[in-house]
Amino acid sequence: MKQRFTWPDDRLIKAAQDGDVTSLTTVVMESQPHVRKFALSLCSSPQDAEDAAQEALIILYRKIGSLRATGALASWMFRIVRNECLRQVRLLVSRTDDGPDVPDASAGPSAEEAVLRGLEAERIAAAVSALPRDQRQVLIMRDVQGLPGKAVADALGLSTAAMKSRLHRARATLRLSLAQATHPPAGDPRP
Repeated sequence: MKQRFTWPDDRLIKAAQDGDVTSLTTVVMESQPHVRKFALSLCSSPQDAEDAAQEALIILYRKIGSLRATGALASWMFRIVRNECLRQVRLLVSRTDDGPDVPDASAGPSAEEAVLRGLEAERIAAAVSALPRDQRQVLIMRDVQGLPGKAVADALGLSTAAMKSRLHRARATLRLSLAQATHPPAGDPRP
């Protein structure tokens, strides 16, 4: 039988916000299983998930006073974990993009190709950033992080059908945005 964990109750959270150290410790301990489970569903590796969960719990410990509504603890923690997982992906991408310090002429693209690839990546990143938040979340989790559809749906509290619908809209919007940036409509003053 699976053990079912519950989030801390509002009284406990309020006491923690008021500075009661015992309550704060209890809030962190009771939040830990939820935070770890969510991190495992979002991050690319168990090590990244552990790092994200630990960082989220540290933020909870330090900044519980900034939580506006005691009933919003779960969504606040999930947002922190998601942001930590995305931060780790960005760090990984930036490390990969940096490449070796000394370029090997036979191994890599020319300087012109590297600049064009960088411009294309910036254009795609800007188009993804312009998506509505709900579509951007699904697209990043499914297409960038490669999470299974069921995991994405569960993490965002959606049915699989709703997740697929959002993903379809996100991809269509992204395709349209990128196509318009490449081929502006007639009469558009852009060069």
